[in-house]
Amino acid sequence: MRVGERGSWLSGPSGVRLQLLLLVTACVPSAAQSEAPEGVIGREVAVARHLKDGEEYSLSLSALVEHGRLLFSAKWTDQEGGGRPLTKGTGAVLSDPSRPLVFPRNFNRLSGPDANSCAGCHNQPYGIPGGSGEFVTNVFVLAQRFDSLDFDTSEVGLTVGSRDEVGRLATLNESANSRATTGLFGTGYIELLAREMTVELRAIRDATEPGETRSLVAKGISFGTIRRIEDGRWDVSGVQGIPLSSVATFGSDDRPALTLKPFHQAGAVASLREFTNNALNQHHGIQSTESFGVDNDWDGDGVSNEVTRADVTALAVYQATLAVPGRVIPRQREIEEAVLAGERTFGEIGCASCHVPALPLASALFEEPGPYNPSRTLQVDDAPMLTLDLNDSRLPPPRLRDVDRTTWVPAFTDLKLHDITEGVGDPNFEPLNMQLPAGLQGFFGGNGRFVTRRLWGAGNQGPYYHHGKFTTLREAVLAHAGEAWESAGAFRSLDELGQAEIIEFLKSLQVLPPGTPHRVVDAFYAARRWPPLWASDGDSSSP
Repeated sequence: MRVGERGSWLSGPSGVRLQLLLLVTACVPSAAQSEAPEGVIGREVAVARHLKDGEEYSLSLSALVEHGRLLFSAKWTDQEGGGRPLTKGTGAVLSDPSRPLVFPRNFNRLSGPDANSCAGCHNQPYGIPGGSGEFVTNVFVLAQRFDSLDFDTSEVGLTVGSRDEVGRLATLNESANSRATTGLFGTGYIELLAREMTVELRAIRDATEPGETRSLVAKGISFGTIRRIEDGRWDVSGVQGIPLSSVATFGSDDRPALTLKPFHQAGAVASLREFTNNALNQHHGIQSTESFGVDNDWDGDGVSNEVTRADVTALAVYQATLAVPGRVIPRQREIEEAVLAGERTFGEIGCASCHVPALPLASALFEEPGPYNPSRTLQVDDAPMLTLDLNDSRLPPPRLRDVDRTTWVPAFTDLKLHDITEGVGDPNFEPLNMQLPAGLQGFFGGNGRFVTRRLWGAGNQGPYYHHGKFTTLREAVLAHAGEAWESAGAFRSLDELGQAEIIEFLKSLQVLPPGTPHRVVDAFYAARRWPPLWASDGDSSSP
């Protein structure tokens, strides 16, 4: 779908649109009936001026990033489009449009809108807009398919307030997947890695002739095998660690996309831009023009063009250019020895087979829009390309550096989906599978597959695990099961000191205070050599 067009997902039953518009007139406060001109006395908005489409190309890099920060931190009001009286967090019209989401139903901690600003949840550590969040900021993924999840047992309509797609009464633990708010530090590099790996995987796919089976390997990470049957159809049964939506195929002319999706902990989102459009609508009721159309008040709050294409670009660029995490290692011999030993053991017991210490990036040039955006998100042909270098020293430090035409990204991940639970009955197993359409049997079958957690920054971005219910790194390590059972068992078999050394190593992987220029620092955030001279054979990491 091209920007500004209304795809079939915006369609509703006959007569619904007229009914919704009548409800708006009756239920939405008059202050939000039309967009007040900028500068009017008494106007209450978080963003006094939005970018016009095209301005994103004329602003300086610092100005574009700053506008993105302003939007990320904005506490949206109803006068600028905050709230979505007539639509769900999915973008669909309400199942029961006779009960619009206006006060006192305008906020709902489960199904949303559930937050005033992006930074209201993404702010750890140091209050940085774009960080992780405490348990109180958990998001209830997939609850947004309900109008307003309130568990009212007298409600008979489906996906209104208490009954799911098949009519069962929803419960707190089974109506959504409770997910921790993850930090966005270094995510520009992560998206670029996923893009390059997708290119590599597709090249292997395209070289596979009928009757052939090929190994799918990208940046040294194995994603299993792909087979092409003699009649040209695709056998994806051997593909591993790639989202279901990226391996679906329905005939010889329908190649599996093999797109890596590094965002959402269960690997459901391909780009920061897609993530941004979805979050603005679900959590704040702010609808972008590229997803909902220009001059189109789809959510019935009296405000259209709530954020422009240029605004979304600024938001994506702000997140993409956030500083990368680093390492904090005090200049104490005992701690230095523990960190060195812990990192070595981390690799020896198999943790690094998934939490790969670093992956090579061929180019740090971040292009927006990206090549793998889905519909309802800006496409490559819909606007001029905006390109920036993530290694640019003008961006928030610390930054990564190009060495011999390669930027090594030390995120400790393989960007691959792994089953790390024991299945149904394991409290770490999620009740719903976001990889499948809501209402299908498989959707209610649950999920145990998660993208390997990026460990950079883990040392000061607790709580831990996809649900955020573990307060220590040790708990998270011990909870690993499924594909990670062997390495978790190896951790359990270590003596007390061996386990403590791994934890000390993980503690060293931290988000640094804003403005810290070096990635490896001591307890006072002064640059330091690592490994230290006493442990080095002359080759030492430069700060």
